[in-house]
Amino acid sequence: MDLELRHLKTLRAIADAGSLTKAATSLGLAQPALSAQLKRIERVLGGALFERGRHGVRATPLGELVLERARVVLPAVTELQRDAVRFATGAGTGPDGGRFRLGATHGPLLGALVDRLAAAHPGAPVTTQTSWSERELAAGVVEGRLDYALIGTCGASAPPESEGLTWREIATDPVFVMLATGHPLAGREQVHLADLSGTAWTDVPGDGCFGDCFHAACARVGFTPARVYETDTASCVHLVQVGRAVGLCRATFPDTAGLVTRPLAGTPLSWRHLLGWHPAAPAAATGPAVLTQARAAHAEAAARSSGYAAWLASGMAAAGA
Repeated sequence: MDLELRHLKTLRAIADAGSLTKAATSLGLAQPALSAQLKRIERVLGGALFERGRHGVRATPLGELVLERARVVLPAVTELQRDAVRFATGAGTGPDGGRFRLGATHGPLLGALVDRLAAAHPGAPVTTQTSWSERELAAGVVEGRLDYALIGTCGASAPPESEGLTWREIATDPVFVMLATGHPLAGREQVHLADLSGTAWTDVPGDGCFGDCFHAACARVGFTPARVYETDTASCVHLVQVGRAVGLCRATFPDTAGLVTRPLAGTPLSWRHLLGWHPAAPAAATGPAVLTQARAAHAEAAARSSGYAAWLASGMAAAGA
């Protein structure tokens, strides 16, 4: 029998679990089958790799040597597989007759970016994938399934895969509230968060820290949100229009019948739009050009939002009022 990668994975699982019983469960094997496999591996490597005791198993000196090498080999093979997939699926990306594979969270910027890329590069197919999960989109870029991730983070928090991907800021927006046109506060230029202490809220889901930051902002002004409905954008709009909830939205949210968007006094929450790509992928060559298009798309979205335009014109952006 030759030593294979699956054998190294088995040894690592045993070491991580600390017992054959737990390792067998994590590997989906019966314990006798795992024990038999371990004996075969030990015969190939020339000696015992683990000592059994009352409290589980412990690596022998030979086992420590093998595990030390496995900790180097296994990540290297995983990276090799990712690079191979990225090379095979990413070749030709860009404006020279290639393609643009965009992954994005839900929001107005994706459509505008697709429009701009399609107009600038009519021969290059543009495909999209949307997800509520920033981590899922970042993983898609790491694994070579996507060329670019268009995501957002709360305030200055780090994006996912911050060490493995190149991230560039498109813009940072204040977080606004959506109010029904008949809401008592709809006529104000800005709304104090404390004045909304008795209401229900609605927002789109995500796996970043925005929910925690929102609750912290509420706590700073003396209340805990009574209820938060996490749902898709259309449902958020409906809940606001019928007066069931107040919505949280990016300042670039487009004007919509039956509701208004208003800035929160003091800008307690902000949203940073980011574009990411893998520095070793073909997409890195056209990343700056895509970033320029994304920034132009954001500027267009900001101009279409009367609430955002009014906020910028009023000087509240500079004053932080």
